[in-house]
Amino acid sequence: MQDVIDALRHANLDVPTPLDLPEFDDVVEVEEDICVPLHPDFKEFLLTVSDVVCGSLEPATAADPSSHTHLPDVAAYAWSVGLSREMTPLCAYADGFYVVNLEGAVIQWSFDGHEHEEWTSIWEWAREVWLVS
Repeated sequence: MQDVIDALRHANLDVPTPLDLPEFDDVVEVEEDICVPLHPDFKEFLLTVSDVVCGSLEPATAADPSSHTHLPDVAAYAWSVGLSREMTPLCAYADGFYVVNLEGAVIQWSFDGHEHEEWTSIWEWAREVWLVS
C-alpha cells in the first residue's frame, strides 16, 4: 500500500486549485450521507490520496461537498442508473464506474449493468489503472 501511496504522491500534478485531503470526520459524514459503511481500504484511500490529481481519472473525494467528485453525489448518480447499493462508486469513467464491493475488491461496472475487470483491492486498482490513465 505505501509504495502505491508514494507513487501517487510522486505523480501528483500541480493544479491551480488543489484538492484537500479529508479529515476523519469528513469521511464519517460521507458514510452517514450515503447510509453505507465504507470498506476500510476505501476509507484509507480517501484519507491518504484523495487529494491527488494524476492521469485522466478523477476518483471520488470526501473533503469538498461542492466538488463534482464528492462521494455522496457520485454515489447518488451511480445508484440512480442501476449500480447495486452493495457497491460504492470509486471513480466514474466513460462507460460506467469503478466500484468497491463489500469485500473491498474494485470492479469495473458499465452502464449496461455488466461487470468487467476486477482488482483485489483499491491499491491494486490505483497502481494498475489510475496511475497509468
